[in-house]
Amino acid sequence: MDFALALASQSIHPTISNGDDGWTLEVEEVEYEKAILTIERYRVENRHWRGWNWQHHLHSSDLWFHSGSIFWCAAIVTLYYWNKVRYPQLEALGLMDSIAVHAGQWWRLFTAVTLHADISHLAANASTGFLLLGIAMATYGPGFGIVGAYLAGAGGNLAALWFYPEHHRSLGASGMVMGALGLIAVQTLVHWKQNSASRTRLVVRSFAAALSILILLGLSPNSDVVAHVGGFAFGCIFGCALHLVPKWFRQNTTINQICVLLTLSWVIFTWWLSMK
Repeated sequence: MDFALALASQSIHPTISNGDDGWTLEVEEVEYEKAILTIERYRVENRHWRGWNWQHHLHSSDLWFHSGSIFWCAAIVTLYYWNKVRYPQLEALGLMDSIAVHAGQWWRLFTAVTLHADISHLAANASTGFLLLGIAMATYGPGFGIVGAYLAGAGGNLAALWFYPEHHRSLGASGMVMGALGLIAVQTLVHWKQNSASRTRLVVRSFAAALSILILLGLSPNSDVVAHVGGFAFGCIFGCALHLVPKWFRQNTTINQICVLLTLSWVIFTWWLSMK
C-alpha cells in the first residue's frame, strides 16, 4: 500500500494483486522503469523508518476499549436529571465555589465533577468521556481507570482553586474527561524501558497526540481552561503511578470491582456531606 501511494503520487497507477506469490504491484510495461525508480527513491527517503508497518502493538492492555464507560455516562445523565428536574438546589450545594471550599467545604471539589450547567455541556462531556474513559479503563483496568480519572477531575478543580485569586465557581466533568486523556497520554511509558529509538518516537508521538486533543477540546476560551489542564496533568501523574502497579493486579476483576464500589461510595459520601 505504501509503494502504491508513492507510485500514484508520480501519476503511475498500479494494480494491487494477491496471488500465489503473495502481494504484488502491476504496472504498464512502459511505466516499469519509472515505477522501480520511484520505489527506490521512496526507500531512500524513508530509510530511517524501521519496517513499513506504522501500527504498533501496545502491551499495556489486551483490550483497547472498555464499554463499561457507558455506565458512567448513564450516571452523569441521571444526576443531571435530578439536578435540573427533581432537585434544582443540588447545583448550589455541589458546584465548586472557591469561597465555600476555603471555608471548609472541600467536598465541592468532588461533587462539582458530577454536575453540568446545561444539556449541551452534558452532551459534550458524555460523548467525549465515553470514548476517552473507555480507553483508559481498558488500559489500566476499569476500576483503576475510573478512580484515576475521577481523582484527576477533582485535581483539576483543585488547580483552579489555587490559580484563580478571586471568587471562582465552576462545575462539570470536563476535568475528569481530560484526566482520562492524561491517563491515555502516558500509557506508552512502558516502552521507555526498551532502549530503542523507535519506541522513544512512539512515546513522544503518543503524548504529542494527547496534547493536540487537549488543545482542541480543553482550551476553549469559554471553558474552565485551568481545570482542564489541571485534570490532564493529574491524569498524567496518576497514569505514571499506575504504571508502577503490576499489570496482573490492575487487571484483577475483584480488585477493579472494589475500586468501582469505592468510587461510588465516595461520590455518595461527598454528596451526603454537601446536603447536611
